[in-house]
Amino acid sequence: MTITRDDVLRVATLARLDLDDDSLDELVHELDRIVGYVRKLDELDTSDVPPTTQVAVSSAPLRPDEARPGLPTEVALREAPRSTPEGFRVPAFVDET
Repeated sequence: MTITRDDVLRVATLARLDLDDDSLDELVHELDRIVGYVRKLDELDTSDVPPTTQVAVSSAPLRPDEARPGLPTEVALREAPRSTPEGFRVPAFVDET
C-alpha cells in the first residue's frame, strides 16, 4: 500500500486541516515512509515470541483500591473563585447562536 496525495487530502479534510502544497507533499512522503517501515516489521517471524501484555515492568507497589471520603462540597465551593450554593460559576463556553 502506497500513501497517495488523495489519501492525505481525505484525512486532512476529515481532520479539518488546511494544508498547503508543500506540507501536503511532505506528509505524503513521511507517511509513505512510516507505512513502509511497518511493512518491514510485518516480515519478522514472531511465531516464537509470546504475546506481551505489559511492556514495562513496574516495581512500584500499588495501593489498595479503597473508597475514601472526598472533598466536601462546601469546602470545594468555598475555595472556588466564583461559586453559588448550587455549584461552580464558569464563563459560558457554548455558542448558542
